[in-house]
This record gives sequence, structure tokens and C-alpha cells, in this order.
Amino acid sequence: MDLKSLLKPSAERYDWALTIIRIIVGLIFFMHGWQKLFMMGIPGVGGFFGSLGIPAAGFMAALVTFLELLGGLALILGVATRVVAALLAINMLVALLLVHLANGFFASNGGYEFVLILMAASVAFVLSGAGSMSIDARLST
Repeated sequence: MDLKSLLKPSAERYDWALTIIRIIVGLIFFMHGWQKLFMMGIPGVGGFFGSLGIPAAGFMAALVTFLELLGGLALILGVATRVVAALLAINMLVALLLVHLANGFFASNGGYEFVLILMAASVAFVLSGAGSMSIDARLST
């Protein structure tokens, strides 16, 4: 394979690229939900949310925890991808504004670079869908 053919657009390479990114982003969200549920605990997450002034902090902690856990799993599988990705993008926007923005750009300082890329990837999935290598694609045929 020469460089010219490698650089030529390909639906197959697009599908593989979308699948790889979707699975990795889904895994990241899943693990953050796992961390909230089994390491921090929903009461711990609720306490943190309360310290940020988030109303109904306990309810919102449970909602965000299960959104990240089950939403991450949905992305991995490619199920309800556009809806789940929209909810995850909103989740990351709130995290960016309420937690990370004041810390600057770099994640090493608690900044917003990590949540920004997760939000951008989520928006991309809203626009693109899950791709052909997903349960969404199998259900639509």
C-alpha cells in the first residue's frame, strides 16, 4: 500500500476510526461512573456536588454516576449513541464550567483539557452516530 492510497478517504477506515474512538471514550466514561459508584460512593459524590452548590446534590450525584456508568457502556456497544452522547456532552459542559474552568487548561492542575476532549468527542458522536460497527447500525437495518 502506497502513501497516496493510505491517505485516500475510505469508508472502512472511517468506520474503524469511529469505532475505536467510541469504545475508548465509552470506556473512560464507564470507568468514571465505576469510580463514582464503587470508590467514592454516591454520598461522597453528592457531598462534592453539594459543595459546588448543585441543587438536589444527592439526586444529581446518582444521576451523573449512572449516566457515566451506563452511558459509557452504551457508547462501548454503540446503543442509543446520539442520545447518550448528548447527555454526556451536557455532563462534561457542566463539569467544565463548575469544576475545571477555574483551574486553567491543563488537567495536571485540575484544568479543563480532559473534560473538553470528552465533551468534543461526545458532540462528534451526536453528529456522526455510532458508525456501522455498532448495535445502533444493526438495529436500523
